[in-house]
Amino acid sequence: MSEDPLALGALQGWMQEALVHPRSADQGDTERIVEASPRLSSAARLAIYQRSYYLRLLKCMDEQFPALRHALGEDLFTEFAREYLETMPSASYTLYNLGERFPRYLESNRPDRDQPHGERETWVNFMVDLAQCERDLFVMFEAPGHEGKPFADEQVPDDLLRLQPCFALHEYRFPVSWYYFEVKEGNAPELPPEERSCVALARQDYFIRTFPLYPAHYTFLTAVAEGKSIAEALEIVAGDSDRSLEEVTMGWSGPDGMRKRWLDAGFFIAAD
Repeated sequence: MSEDPLALGALQGWMQEALVHPRSADQGDTERIVEASPRLSSAARLAIYQRSYYLRLLKCMDEQFPALRHALGEDLFTEFAREYLETMPSASYTLYNLGERFPRYLESNRPDRDQPHGERETWVNFMVDLAQCERDLFVMFEAPGHEGKPFADEQVPDDLLRLQPCFALHEYRFPVSWYYFEVKEGNAPELPPEERSCVALARQDYFIRTFPLYPAHYTFLTAVAEGKSIAEALEIVAGDSDRSLEEVTMGWSGPDGMRKRWLDAGFFIAAD
């Protein structure tokens, strides 16, 4: 503390530390700074704010990870969230970033972390992936987008197609996006078996949609996201499969190809 405990900067710093790290609050400082009331001591009055601060953060974690809360159950989720907030306290001015490190925290603190990867609990892998999926979806709400501007249509040639700014590709060990939307619909899904899951996320008119992808589609869109042209991406897919380039191209631009579907879904914009 500063020699002058009432100096504004010192007071703000002390209060922040007392809220974020409740056990660090010195009793003497608390009694000097927080005035006791006839019914409550200085420490008891400070504790009201400390509890309210953590309850607000826990509420935000509930809102950012509703499917994980469903999967773990309220008590276990709250325990993990509280430990996370104590271990990795909020370091941002906005609560938007509150859950950013939560998937990494769950992975680092999993109960079987000392076991070889092949011997680790499958259900923990699912919880980590589910947390990551929810975070991946959450950040799409605030990501730069293409709202108010035209998306590419079928008249735009392949060499001018670019993925729109609010587009993302993700790969998980489980169908966690399916589980997430089941929970959001008010259902009570069982934990699914392990199965590779590739998805695309695209925001159009402030509405986020999730698109399950076959591995070949994921390979193609990943190549485009990395700056490859459509033609180059098609060659990569053909090289990774037992299909000819002609077959792969037909799957892209043929009558039942993915080109029109993904254009309609707002995946692409036209390059300037």
